[in-house]
Amino acid sequence: MDSDRGLKPGKDERRAAILKIAHDAFLSEGYAATSMSTIAARCGGSKATLYNYFPSKEELFLAVVRDRCDQIAILFDQELDVAEDLELQLQRFGEQFLNLVLADNAVASYRMMIGECARFPKIGQTFYESGPALGQTKLSIFFRDAIEKKLLRPTDTLAMARMFIHLCLADLHQKRLFNIGPKPDDTLIRSNVAYAVRMLLVNFGPV
Repeated sequence: MDSDRGLKPGKDERRAAILKIAHDAFLSEGYAATSMSTIAARCGGSKATLYNYFPSKEELFLAVVRDRCDQIAILFDQELDVAEDLELQLQRFGEQFLNLVLADNAVASYRMMIGECARFPKIGQTFYESGPALGQTKLSIFFRDAIEKKLLRPTDTLAMARMFIHLCLADLHQKRLFNIGPKPDDTLIRSNVAYAVRMLLVNFGPV
C-alpha cells in the first residue's frame, strides 16, 4: 500500500490540501493537542512526507495562518479600482469584507489564533502582519490613489484605512467572536457598511 496515497496530487495541490486538513485539525483539537502524526494520518500519508513540506508543527501552523489571511488579502487586490464610482465600490468592498470575516470558518480561525498568541507570540505577529496590517496598507494605497484623483481630501491614508475597516466591523465582529446573538444578516451588514462609507465621505470627501 502506498503510505502517501493522500498526498499524490501536484506539489502545490498537495501543499494546499495539507493546509486545509491541518486547519481543520487545529480547529477541532486545538494547537497543543494536534500532532504532526495526527495531521499526517488525516492526510492519508506519512509523517516524513509532511515534514518535507513543513519542518515543524509551528511552521505548519504559521503557514495555515498565512493561508487564511491570503484569502482575505485577495479581496483587497481584486475589488478596489479607483476608476469606478467611489461610494458604490466602497459599499461593495465593505460588504464582501464583512461577509468574509464574519463567516463561521473565519471566526473559528480568528478565535484559534487569538487563543495561541500568548503562548506563541510569533503566531500573533504573523497573523497581524499577514492580515490586518497588510489589508490596511492595501486599502491605504487605494485611498492615496483616490486622493490623487481628487475623489478624497488629502489626509493620512493609513489612518483612513484603519478607520474605515473598524467602522465596517463596528461591534459585529466582536459579537461574532463572543457568540452573542445570530450571525448578522445581509441587511445588517449592508447598513453597517453604508454608515462606514457615509462617515468616510463626510470626513474626507471632496469639498
